Amino acid sequence: MRPTWQGVGVMLGGLALGLALGLFYAWVLAPVKYVDTAPVSLRADFKDQFRIMIAAAHAANGNLPRARARLALLGERDPAGTLMEQSRRSSGEAALALAGLAQAIGPSVAEEPSQTPTIPATETPAPSSSASPTPAASAPTSQARVSATVGQTRTPQSSATLRPTATRTATPGSPFALVTRDVVCDDELQPGLLQVEVRDADGKPVAGAQILIAWGGGQESFFTGLKPELGNGYADFVMQAGVVYSLRLDLDSETASDISIPTCQGGDGTPFGGGIQLEFQQP
Repeated sequence: MRPTWQGVGVMLGGLALGLALGLFYAWVLAPVKYVDTAPVSLRADFKDQFRIMIAAAHAANGNLPRARARLALLGERDPAGTLMEQSRRSSGEAALALAGLAQAIGPSVAEEPSQTPTIPATETPAPSSSASPTPAASAPTSQARVSATVGQTRTPQSSATLRPTATRTATPGSPFALVTRDVVCDDELQPGLLQVEVRDADGKPVAGAQILIAWGGGQESFFTGLKPELGNGYADFVMQAGVVYSLRLDLDSETASDISIPTCQGGDGTPFGGGIQLEFQQP
């Protein structure tokens, strides 16, 4: 019996040594590396990072079709709702970029009304079969019938009119007006710095307001609130020399046109490129 037990011990020792060498090779020397995997198969926290990168790219270039195509890779039924939910869990620039992209995509599936505003067949008044000597006598009867029908169908008609409106407007009211436009001559600032401040009717800064700027042959958008240390309603853009711009708010505002880099003079008379400061506010 002694040789048999020795053989079993040698076999078990060999198996243990082979298993250890195999694990060392698989985990240390040549571990499995996943490359070019589909975004839909990512872990939940990696999907959050993927959405933040998409939102940041959209905030920088305003390319909505490209952002939609990238979000489609995640295979989500309601990308706008997912972006808004993640923006509530995020903070700073990431939260603003996520919310801005969700608003640009449009209402989420959960926000869409479940019933389309169709007119029931009973709302069409049937022609009166009774003969009337004068048209004036039949008019009150027809109007009463229509009123009764509308009263019976008031519930579905009311729910259809609650269709969600666009949520990109910071505060309801009149369009934003350009209240100040100043030339800034500060040689410590970057030449051509265009600074924009957006405030609501109460004078409070508006964060997440989209600003549209255009010039000959191009256009771009940027958002307020991405530099909270300068204010939630603050945004800036660096202008190029020799280019004339026009600017307006996507929230509905008047357009500031003929914007270009002004020429300033330093204390020693040396010219340098200045900046422009604009302030929009709701009346």
